[in-house]
Amino acid sequence: MLSKDRYRIKRKFSIGMILIAVVLGALIGSTLGEAIGVILPEGVVKDFLIKSASIGFSPVAVNLVILSFTIGFTFHLNIIGVIGIIIAAYILRWFA
Repeated sequence: MLSKDRYRIKRKFSIGMILIAVVLGALIGSTLGEAIGVILPEGVVKDFLIKSASIGFSPVAVNLVILSFTIGFTFHLNIIGVIGIIIAAYILRWFA
């Protein structure tokens, strides 16, 4: 008897879908990490969970005579955010 998995059709996810999954995983994980950090008492575990790395660049103002705008972003990620990204990647792979 042949396995059903052998005939399972693999879907290819677009870069946009993968990016959404990673950003949502990081957002939910980082938010959960900050909430856990508020609940936990002072100590090494709390410091480990709320410590975050920042990636990005500071805002840059562009002033064209008729249009001015500011561009910039900073991405803060803590350890629970990384776990959230891993879980989101696993869930995305599970749906593939």
